[in-house]
Amino acid sequence: MSHLKQLLAHHNVTVNEDFFEKVEHYKTLLEKWNKIHNLTGAKTRQQIDQFIVDAVIPITFLPPLKKAMDIGTGAGFPGMILAIAMPQTHFTLVEPLSKRASFLQFVKADLGLSNVDVKALRAEQVKSEPYDLITSRAVTDTDMLLKLSEPFCTEGTLLLFYKGEKVYDEVNKTLDYTIIEAENRHYLLIKR
Repeated sequence: MSHLKQLLAHHNVTVNEDFFEKVEHYKTLLEKWNKIHNLTGAKTRQQIDQFIVDAVIPITFLPPLKKAMDIGTGAGFPGMILAIAMPQTHFTLVEPLSKRASFLQFVKADLGLSNVDVKALRAEQVKSEPYDLITSRAVTDTDMLLKLSEPFCTEGTLLLFYKGEKVYDEVNKTLDYTIIEAENRHYLLIKR
């Protein structure tokens, strides 16, 4: 646990103490399920810790939010990790692959996360309603993410896309956006 605490401290990320307890449990479940179902490319505890840090860095710059949606949550990055770190925000995790959605549902139940809903659907199949925040990591390019997010946007919705260095090539200059750079990640924050 101290390795993760050091990583978060290095990035000035402050979380509640129960975050570490829940995340340790999440990591144990992920390792167990990953052996059978190959849910994520992160195979070691150190890699998983890096993915967790990558997922929660945005809490250093996000405002308080009521409702968030994560498109293509996969094994829980970033949506499940953000939901653990932001218990006051209700997260809808959208994941079309049934083995990953089943894992997310199991984690939700096992950790008692009342602020999480799992939708075993593609984003295009989810009922349209407004969200304060829409996140996505490693799903598709920015233009496609904007199209997928459109039914869930209202004035003031924040879009947070976890990107690599190519983000500068993908971003449309007419958007109201900021790019926040971290060591291994570029966070594209767009305001609607």
